[in-house]
Amino acid sequence: MRTFPLKIIVIDSDPRMNEMYETYFFNSIDYELVNAYTSVGEALLNYKNTLPDIVISEVSLQGISGIDGIERLRKKDGKVKIIMVSSKSDFDIIKKAFKAGANGYLTKPISEERLSHALNSLKENGAAMSHDVAKMVIATFQKKNYDSFSKRENQIAEYLSQGATYKTIADKLFVTPSTVNFHIQNIYLKLNVNSKSEALEKLRLLEAS
Repeated sequence: MRTFPLKIIVIDSDPRMNEMYETYFFNSIDYELVNAYTSVGEALLNYKNTLPDIVISEVSLQGISGIDGIERLRKKDGKVKIIMVSSKSDFDIIKKAFKAGANGYLTKPISEERLSHALNSLKENGAAMSHDVAKMVIATFQKKNYDSFSKRENQIAEYLSQGATYKTIADKLFVTPSTVNFHIQNIYLKLNVNSKSEALEKLRLLEAS
């Protein structure tokens, strides 16, 4: 069982943040800050000398961005864990970070308590997210309601998106197929479409927006 501290490098363009990280890790038993950089390029040049277990990288960096840096860091070591840090909780950026292979995403400001929690979560569960990011991610997997639809229309739109037939929808909602058809015609009208395929495409686009 590993008893020595996990090695960490930080990449942040703000020198003040790097000083804060040094303070955070000064008395840590479980984690050791081996170096701090202001760019991905600097970190890559010195990578063999640090061989970190965890990289904490700012998203917005001069030169190679933090997200672009993920692939380059993984070419050095496929097992390294990478946490992205940003002052923005933009879901498109969060998606790009995780798609690129990030293991975590934290939003600033970062307190010692939040950083400690994230690192422990990463060590134990393999992933780390700040509370606001976790809520945003969870919300995208929850059923989406469309403001212009009635409650029943939202239910039917959800079943349509899942590929259910009119009869299946009627059975699940305990109504007649003609009632389902009535609501679907209203959905078509509100979406300004004329067919099921057009409606599904429009719903898909709305879901992605």
